[in-house]
Amino acid sequence: MNKNKVIKWLNLQKRTNKIKVLKKNVYNLENWNFDSNEIKHKSGKFFQVIGINVITNFFKKNWDQPIIVQNENGILGVLRKKNKNVIRYLLQAKAEPGNINKIQVSPTVQATQSNYKRVHGGHKTKFLNYFTNKKFFMKSKQTEQGFRYLYKYNTNIVVNIKKNINIPKNYYWFSKTDLIYLIRKKNIINMDTISVFSCLISKKKIDQPLFKKAYIEKFYKKNTQISLIRQIKIPLVKLKDWKLKKDIIEHKNKDHFSVIGVDIKTNSREVKQWQQPIFRGKRLALAGFLTKQVNKTTHYLVRYIVKPGLLKGNFTCTVNTSDISNYKTNKNLPTIQKKILNDYFFNKKLKNNIIYDNIQSDEGGRFYHSQVRNIVLEVNKNEEVKIDKYHIWVSYNQMIDLIKKQKFDIEARLLFACSNFENII
Repeated sequence: MNKNKVIKWLNLQKRTNKIKVLKKNVYNLENWNFDSNEIKHKSGKFFQVIGINVITNFFKKNWDQPIIVQNENGILGVLRKKNKNVIRYLLQAKAEPGNINKIQVSPTVQATQSNYKRVHGGHKTKFLNYFTNKKFFMKSKQTEQGFRYLYKYNTNIVVNIKKNINIPKNYYWFSKTDLIYLIRKKNIINMDTISVFSCLISKKKIDQPLFKKAYIEKFYKKNTQISLIRQIKIPLVKLKDWKLKKDIIEHKNKDHFSVIGVDIKTNSREVKQWQQPIFRGKRLALAGFLTKQVNKTTHYLVRYIVKPGLLKGNFTCTVNTSDISNYKTNKNLPTIQKKILNDYFFNKKLKNNIIYDNIQSDEGGRFYHSQVRNIVLEVNKNEEVKIDKYHIWVSYNQMIDLIKKQKFDIEARLLFACSNFENII
């Protein structure tokens, strides 16, 4: 790895790719219509913000919330090239309105259908043609954030190329070593890039799982049968516990996320200026995996969960919380989650057990300054972690199989990838 060359390129991108983001009244955005029901783009494309009432028997029984509807399948595509036994991946420096540090390393192509069909009237999406043919090294349709998107999927694609191609200055061929270095840096690699690589992790030759495939399938099926969830669309103005103030939509106790408006000016996107609604998260969320060595095999403690924006139940991380600062008093967080957080992830005595600990951002096109602290912590192989009926230990290779089968939510996929970048292929 030429570390200095990568850093030099990143610093150049920060200087040359300009973006200015100003907060704006969410009800008065150019080319967006707001009425009592929803916020919608005048073209009928891109996305909408609607209200839903959620009814479930899974922990919290009933709540209302805003949610993003985007009935388009986006493309997250990475070009891959092997030269002299070194594999490199073509990624770009991309400015997004919600990025906390303006510029992040994004996939070769990161575009919704409205973007690459140029509904915005801007320039063509570079390298799109590579991802619209039928020759793929990897292709995997995966879900997005289930608490903030309603039934949203993106297709993660990797395409091998052999010929040399001309690339713009904001693109760079990264080696695996480059990426391993950058994944340890705060808010550098875009969430969508990590998503693609979560589907590109190689299996290990030796993998002796604690539970057989049939047992895990039975565990999943049993929880799916007893866990119910449904959503009813309601007008934004009728959201219980949410306030529609003059310029923002937020929870009455300022819990959870809020919906704000932004005005964007940039010199590095398909269009130079636009306005949009965007979801602003709490200060810092957390996603954590406990791991242990069983039968000389790494196992991950995963959890079954249902979310309003997912069509079916999924496996997720050992623990998740949208706000680290109040996890002890958070009424929406189950007791078992609080105990695991307290006993393991915030236990200073286990500091040396941490395998991965870094802050990454949610995707900046829809989420504003939304950061997640990602932690993987290994417990002693003889440690008996107290769990409930929704938790189960899954081996490393089983994790990869379940990702391919769309059984993991995006938070778990990203965390698994962050701690296994050395195994991408």
